[in-house]
Amino acid sequence: MTDLVQEIQHWKSVRKAVILAHNYTLPEVQDIADFTGDSLELSRKAAQCGAPVIVFCGVRFMAETAKILSPGSLVLHPAPDAGCPMADMAPVEAVRAYRQAHPDTLLVAYVNTTAATKTAVDLCCTSGNAERVIASLPQDQKIMFLPDGDLGANVARALNRPMELWEGYCPTHYRIHPDDLDKARKAHPDAQILVHPECLPAVVEKADKALSTGGMLNYVRESPCQRFVIGTECGILHRMKKENPEKEFYPLEPIPVCPNMKKITLEKVRNCLRDLSCQVELDEETIRQARTPIDKMLAL
Repeated sequence: MTDLVQEIQHWKSVRKAVILAHNYTLPEVQDIADFTGDSLELSRKAAQCGAPVIVFCGVRFMAETAKILSPGSLVLHPAPDAGCPMADMAPVEAVRAYRQAHPDTLLVAYVNTTAATKTAVDLCCTSGNAERVIASLPQDQKIMFLPDGDLGANVARALNRPMELWEGYCPTHYRIHPDDLDKARKAHPDAQILVHPECLPAVVEKADKALSTGGMLNYVRESPCQRFVIGTECGILHRMKKENPEKEFYPLEPIPVCPNMKKITLEKVRNCLRDLSCQVELDEETIRQARTPIDKMLAL
C-alpha cells in the first residue's frame, strides 16, 4: 500500500494533477485526495482549481461535471464503469419529451444527472442546496424536480411547496427503511440519527436531521452531541472518525453501501495518472449547454 501511494504521489507531481474524491469513496482513496467533499463542494473545487489534470474519484456524472466546469483540464475518471443508477433514470430523451409536453414547467435537476441530461434542464441543485434553490423560485412557477423523487418530496415537504417529481431514486438510500431507524434508536438511545435527504420521506421523518454529506460533516463537528447514527453511504464514516476522534459513530444496519463508489481503487488512480487513461470526453456544445444550469446553481 505504501509503495502504491508513493507511486500516486510521484505521478501526481509529474502530471501536476489534483485528486478530488467524494465522501463515499474507499478510505484509502480519500486519504490520497487533495480534496474530499460532497457534490456541491467538489463542483466548486473543480471550477476553481485550474489544474491541468484532475483525477475525479467518484461516479461518472461527477467526473462529467468536473469536465463541464473545467473544460481546459484533462479530467480522468479512474473507473469508467462507476455509474449512477439514479442518473440513468432520467435519460435526456425522456427529459426533452417532458419539456416539449410541459413548456411552462421549469426543470430543476439534481446534479446527479448525466451531462446530456443537464443540457435539457433549466437549473441544477445538490442535496446541500436544493431547498435554497427551490425557495429562490417564484411561488407560482411550475416545477419538475428530477431525477430523485425522494429528495424532491423531502424538499417539497420542508418548503410546503408542490412540485412534480420524476420517478427516480438512489438504490443505496432507498434500501434504508423506517424500521432500521427504530432499531438504531433502541440500540443507541443517546445518539442522534442523521440521514441523507435522498432517503424515503418516511425515513427522514424519523431522523433527527436530514443533511447532505457536507452538511453532516459540519453538523457533527459543531454539535455538542457525542454519539451519532449515520444513515447514508458508509464511506463517510472514515472522514467523520478522522475529524472527530473523540466522538462515536454507528452506521445504520444493514450498512448502506454504494457499489459504484467502491469501484475507485488506488491501483486505478495510479494507472490513470501514469497512463493518462480513462479521460472524460465531452463535445464543446454539450459542455456549453450543460454548464448553464450548473452556473446558475453555483451563483446561488
